[in-house]
Amino acid sequence: MQKLKQRWGIRSNFQLVIIFIVFAINGSASAKIGIFLMNCIGWTKETLHPVLFYTIACILILPLYPLLLMVVGWLFGQSEFFFKFGKKMLNRLSFGLLFKQ
Repeated sequence: MQKLKQRWGIRSNFQLVIIFIVFAINGSASAKIGIFLMNCIGWTKETLHPVLFYTIACILILPLYPLLLMVVGWLFGQSEFFFKFGKKMLNRLSFGLLFKQ
């Protein structure tokens, strides 16, 4: 745990616990929101082939995850950590032009 805290620049165990909670909430929330958005469009498991449905869901969730990570991190008071983390993820997904510095 000490190596992780040092790598992420975290000062306390409490901050580490908050970060883990944010990751847990964000993973579930981004999947639920992605599926909800697909259902709003009319793409459901019943109207699409399962392979196509889950492929589109994964493609939709990929950019949604880091954006939602920044929002949830901000709500938990860890915006400094999660904005850096989210920007790095978006850059790796080639969405870096959204956050040009």
